Amino acid sequence: MRHRHGTAWRQAGRKPAEATPPLVLSHREDNTQRIAAMNEAAEALGLRVGLGIADARAMHPDLEVLEADPVGDERLLTRLADWCDHFTPLVAIDGYDGLLLDISGCAHLFGGEDALLQEVVRRLAAQGFDARAGLAPTPGMAWAAARFSGRAAVNIPAGGEGEALTPMPLAALRIAEEAQRKLESVGLRRVGALLNAPRGPLVRRFGRLLVTRLDQALGLVEEAISPRLPVPPLSVERRLGEPISLLDDIKDLLLLLARTLRQDLERRGEGVRQLTLSLFRVDGVVSRISVSTSRPLREPQAIALLFREKFAVLEDSLDPGQGFELVRLAAASTAPYVEKQEDLHGDAVVVEDERFSLMVDRLRARLGDAAVMMPTPAESHIPERQAEFMSFRDWVRQPARSGAHRFVMNGRGSGGAAAAVQQEEVTWSVSPRPLRLLARPELVEAAAEVPEGPPFSFRWRKALYRVSRAEGPERIEPEWWREAAISAARDYFRVEDMEGRRFWLFREGTYDGETMPRWYLHGLFP
Repeated sequence: MRHRHGTAWRQAGRKPAEATPPLVLSHREDNTQRIAAMNEAAEALGLRVGLGIADARAMHPDLEVLEADPVGDERLLTRLADWCDHFTPLVAIDGYDGLLLDISGCAHLFGGEDALLQEVVRRLAAQGFDARAGLAPTPGMAWAAARFSGRAAVNIPAGGEGEALTPMPLAALRIAEEAQRKLESVGLRRVGALLNAPRGPLVRRFGRLLVTRLDQALGLVEEAISPRLPVPPLSVERRLGEPISLLDDIKDLLLLLARTLRQDLERRGEGVRQLTLSLFRVDGVVSRISVSTSRPLREPQAIALLFREKFAVLEDSLDPGQGFELVRLAAASTAPYVEKQEDLHGDAVVVEDERFSLMVDRLRARLGDAAVMMPTPAESHIPERQAEFMSFRDWVRQPARSGAHRFVMNGRGSGGAAAAVQQEEVTWSVSPRPLRLLARPELVEAAAEVPEGPPFSFRWRKALYRVSRAEGPERIEPEWWREAAISAARDYFRVEDMEGRRFWLFREGTYDGETMPRWYLHGLFP
């Protein structure tokens, strides 16, 4: 089946009303304000794009002139591209004023190619756009048909490219203005004059691009389009006869789509790693909500739980407008799925690791990927450097680890350093490393026995603590091979105050008579 390409050309932005006065948009070119675009009323006066604003006003003093807004136009074109996902996932932005759609295999969903073409033009007009659309077997022919056919919507059949191109100007071939002027200077003013011309002289005199563009339009040379968004491997959708706007209705529909998606995933032996829910509003606005999973997932209830966490955050900002007419659930990323043994009720047996992963995925869906971090060992013996943190999603892709999961939320708390130190026997129940390690050691005022004794009191954050018992020192030498190494050896002590609170302190430096050592609090024990 041949690919069919459609292109929509936004001719003058908003569709003008009958009583609209002549209006042009201006932009600066060669230190002169020139016409960048105009409405139909201005075009009827004989004005043209590129004409100086001063000359245009001299001819028509009542002409209304506004400054062009390229950034706003780009934003609007991107929004229209989002809306065109309603028809096909293969949508590319074509320059500053057009969209290119690959509708291969999609036209039957709308009643055929002609019905789809008319639907696109009709709905763009309902949104206030004066658009021209062309449908053809090649992108080049569709581009030319939309801009130079003189019709609001035209469908070029396969094999009819040459006939359609014959009366069109040279600009229909997407060649530079300089090349057009050279061709016109020798009497070649229409594409039809080039169709049967010898290719050799054309290439020698006007360059290879001219022949390439001609062959692309005729389908003799393949031309690929680059979709603005990656095409998901799997997607399911529901087109609604009556738009929905209630969040509960969206959640119910999401669960139905997740069940349909599960069937497709089972056939492929895969689970999803990233999901995108697209909500298409009646007025063309598209809302996209994405969630990611740490492990391949296909259970509909689990998928619904992740999106419920997202909805809890977006509920106030998700504007349904006049309602959503299309809801699509796409598996943006998939991975092989390991089947699980079912119990007597037919439900898959969920192991503890999966429950933990689902709980973390729900936290990430509500709070963001950076909200849950996992510690990983680093090549350092300095306590604050012995662990680095990565997102949970990246952490689970590392080689399997044994033992209970330990995680950090919002950068608080760290158990990563404990993995590098073997358990020691102590006279009282305290671990060799604190459960909470401060991100940076905090300076304290300490009174201690000299020269190597533990502190018997210290002041931290304006509070005084009296030590009842202590153990240490444990000496940690600096990393002399690193530029950012600590400057001196550290002597660590595990101490307990009169009220049973336990701390991890260290002394940096020694009592040598010239300089006094400094004391720091580095962690807290439970």
